[in-house]
Amino acid sequence: MPTFRLLRTATLAAATGALLLAAVPAHAAGHDRTPADFHPELDHAGSTVAAHEGRSGTPLQSLAVTQTKGMDVSSWQGNVNWSGAAANGARFAYVKATEGTNYTNPYFTQQYNGSYNAGLIRGAYHFALPNVSTGATQATWFVNHGGGWSADGKTLPPALDIEYNPYGATCYGLTRAAMVSWIRDFSNTVHTRTGRYPVIYTTTDWWTTCTGNNAGFGTTSPLWIARYAATVGTLPAGWTFQTIWQYADSGPLPGDQNYFNGAYDRLQALAKG
Repeated sequence: MPTFRLLRTATLAAATGALLLAAVPAHAAGHDRTPADFHPELDHAGSTVAAHEGRSGTPLQSLAVTQTKGMDVSSWQGNVNWSGAAANGARFAYVKATEGTNYTNPYFTQQYNGSYNAGLIRGAYHFALPNVSTGATQATWFVNHGGGWSADGKTLPPALDIEYNPYGATCYGLTRAAMVSWIRDFSNTVHTRTGRYPVIYTTTDWWTTCTGNNAGFGTTSPLWIARYAATVGTLPAGWTFQTIWQYADSGPLPGDQNYFNGAYDRLQALAKG
C-alpha cells in the first residue's frame, strides 16, 4: 500500500477513535471527572430547587395526615445546635455525607452523631453527580463514608439526592435511559451494601425531565419530594404518596424544613425497616 494511504488510514482510525471516546461519558470509561468549579460546600438537598422552580407559599395549616417535623443539613450549617432543634420540634434529620466520589462533609460527625444524641432519628444522604462516575462507584463512596444503616430504630435509610445539576446541563449530559440506569445502579448497590433501598430525593419537574417520569422506583424507594409551595402537587410516576416533603429551604429549624408524612411511630417504623 502506498505511504500516503497508510498515513490516511492511520489518521482516519485515530479520528474515529477520538470521536468514539468523546461520545462516551467520562465515568463509563472508568475515569472520575470532578467539575473544575467544584463547590460541594454549596450543594445540598434543595440547593438548586428554588432557582429552577421558585417558591409559591408555605404548607397549608391543615393537612390530611399527621406530619412529623424534621430538617436536613449539610456543611453549610456548620456545627448545629441539636438540642435547640429538638426543643423546637425537630424529630428527624437528614445529613449530607458525600458528593460525587471524593467529597465528605467535614461537619458530618457533629451533625450525624449530634442529632442522634439529641434524640432525633437521623439518616445520611449523598449528593449525586451522575456525570462524574458510575452509580455503583458513588454508592460505594457514600456507604463507606457515612451512608450506612442499622436496625436500631434511630437510623433512617440512606438517601440519594438527585436534582438539577449545579455545574451545568440539567440532566448532567445523560439521556433519560442512561439516567434511569445510573439511579438503578446506585440504588441496587446501596441495597446490596446496607439491606435497604435508598430514599430518593428529587422534584417532579427534574424527574420528569431527566428520567422521562420513570415509574420503576416507587415499589422499592421511599420518596422525598422537594416543592416549596402550599401542597406537594403532582408526584413523580410510581409514587402515590410522599414519605418526606421538603417544603421550604429556610424556617424555624436549621437547614431545610421537612415533614415526614405520618405520625412519629410511622417514622420509627421507617427507621426499623
